[in-house]
Amino acid sequence: MTEIKDSVPLGVVLEKRAVAHRWIKHAWRPVAVIPGAPALDPKGPWRSLKSGEGEQGAWERFHAGTLSCQLFRKETEGYKVNLTQQPPRVFVVLRAGADLEVEHDWVPVHVTVCPYEAQDFLDSGEDLVEPVTMPPDLVAFVQAFVDTHHVDQPFYKRKRKPHDPRKVGFGKRSDHG
Repeated sequence: MTEIKDSVPLGVVLEKRAVAHRWIKHAWRPVAVIPGAPALDPKGPWRSLKSGEGEQGAWERFHAGTLSCQLFRKETEGYKVNLTQQPPRVFVVLRAGADLEVEHDWVPVHVTVCPYEAQDFLDSGEDLVEPVTMPPDLVAFVQAFVDTHHVDQPFYKRKRKPHDPRKVGFGKRSDHG
């Protein structure tokens, strides 16, 4: 992995909401992050923050762990793309608790502000990746990082080599065969 240049602790807030479903009683989803949150192990006991009742049923929010959001010099292009979105987002990666042998249904395992890195987690098919709105303080932090470290990479169009029918290739036999 590329050298870490900066990081910020982010508390992950998960919401547990009652659902009317045949096989599950409630659904989990990340709803926010808390920059600079105190340390909290995602695998350990979570801290209840708030609960209530709404049109869609009862819900409860938890500080479900604090993870380090790491920024890398070579990923600034992804951060720039994210900052142009309205609103910019933090991507929270959740993994099934059974896979980690913990009592929680889902456990936050990673946070990133790079949409390309989030896509890599989605491609595995093992994790759930959900975006939450990036808090204004974190937007300023990421923007300052990009302003300091981003270097535009010029686009070079690849030049194709001319075809030489005498060379071995698809559908051709070699001189040795």
